[in-house]
Amino acid sequence: MSTALTPDAGQDTQRPPTPGATADGSPGKGGPGNDGHGDGGRHARRFGLPVATALVMGNIIGGGIFLLPASVAPYGTISLVAFAVLTAGAVALALVFGRLAERHPRTGGPYVYAREAFGDFAGFLSAWSYWITTWVSNAALAVAAVGYLDVLLPLHGSVAATVAAALLVQWLPALANLAGTRYVGAVQLVATVLKFVPLLFVAVAGLFFFDADNLGPFQGSGSGALGAVSASAAILLFSYLGVESAAVSAGEVRDPRRNVGRATVLGTLGAAVLYLLGTVAVFGTVAHDRLVGSSAPFSDAVDAMFGGTWGGAAVACMALVSMVGALNGWTLLSAQTPYAAARDGLFPRAFSRRRRGVPTVGVLVTVVLASLLTVYNYTAGSEGVFETLVLVTTFTATVPYLLSTAAQIHFLLSGRRDRVQGGRLVRDGVLAALAFGFSMWLVAGSGYAAVYQGVLFLFAGVLVYAWMSARKVRAGDGEGSGGGHVADDGQGAASAARAR
Repeated sequence: MSTALTPDAGQDTQRPPTPGATADGSPGKGGPGNDGHGDGGRHARRFGLPVATALVMGNIIGGGIFLLPASVAPYGTISLVAFAVLTAGAVALALVFGRLAERHPRTGGPYVYAREAFGDFAGFLSAWSYWITTWVSNAALAVAAVGYLDVLLPLHGSVAATVAAALLVQWLPALANLAGTRYVGAVQLVATVLKFVPLLFVAVAGLFFFDADNLGPFQGSGSGALGAVSASAAILLFSYLGVESAAVSAGEVRDPRRNVGRATVLGTLGAAVLYLLGTVAVFGTVAHDRLVGSSAPFSDAVDAMFGGTWGGAAVACMALVSMVGALNGWTLLSAQTPYAAARDGLFPRAFSRRRRGVPTVGVLVTVVLASLLTVYNYTAGSEGVFETLVLVTTFTATVPYLLSTAAQIHFLLSGRRDRVQGGRLVRDGVLAALAFGFSMWLVAGSGYAAVYQGVLFLFAGVLVYAWMSARKVRAGDGEGSGGGHVADDGQGAASAARAR
């Protein structure tokens, strides 16, 4: 449902605020998350800046960091240039999410922005694609985590033991989520510290053992500087997925207009520092020829710095903690977007149920779907379906970014929500354009197969939208034929005031 401008320039006749919100659409007083549900209590607690930052950093840094140095080593140290360019794009995206959260500080993040700018259908596509991304990614994270667990506790190739371990890795974070936002935040903060400190130690210590002879060629691909940067960037593009984490959970963040933007930028910069320092340290401590063929570059770096062969176990432990922390954060996000869409009638109503500040149905449905996909991966004898779904998420993950940055451009050009000074308008416009370009780069970097299959998967959701949209229309007709009762939540007066 698009929003039309009134004859008064700069004023907008927007849709009524979300229940529990103030007249300007920001969260009002109510339970945790300020959604008016009053499902508070001691188990529900809003996130402060440290926890919100940990959510962003923890979701960005999953398991990929442990393989990145070896993945880009064939292209030479010029890959660090690609990393710097991508970091600039990610920071621009983080700043845009911060500005969007100031406009719409509500749970749902990219879904909320797309719906406010372009209507229900765009909002649904954002929510649908983001939800698919989260539960498929959770299954992939669990599979990768079991690989590291096998280093610490050998599973001896037992399918039953492997499946049980993968399910345990998924359900423990889910149980923390079901216990309430208080426990989600605590687990996320502890997990982020436990993975950040050791990784930072390895990265900083590596600088003291740095040997320039290990670096290898500046440009190792033989395809020209631009080709090498582009090729390494294609591998690194998805290193910053998760930058939107605080925005998705804005309704659970204390003072979201202020803290979501700060947490998003701080979390992104923290992850960038760890990525860059870690990659430089590994480049300088592991001989280039060995690094190109390494399957555990951080383990090799630890062994090179301190001797012995205990590096594999140490890094496996760090990776396991990193992935469990990421699963904890992604499980929360996987429920937040459907929750916001369900409250607007675009997802089944069951997804809007909350307990202890957490959308419990969303958490349960997500972990069950991820568990089924994990079991299928280990027992079906074919990885085709699993690999296809993981490939699809490399595209679906980019759709909310593209719609969010387009929404920011729309808000700036249409003059909606606020009037800003010329200097700030130019700055925000440049950032939005850079972030949109970065998002387009992400889409292109997904690859032809991912885009093709991802679009098919995305459009499969159109049937769900048709069903939910029809239900929403019928519900509206039913309310209209019931005598036109005046809303008892004060929204009717606010809408009438805006219409005038």
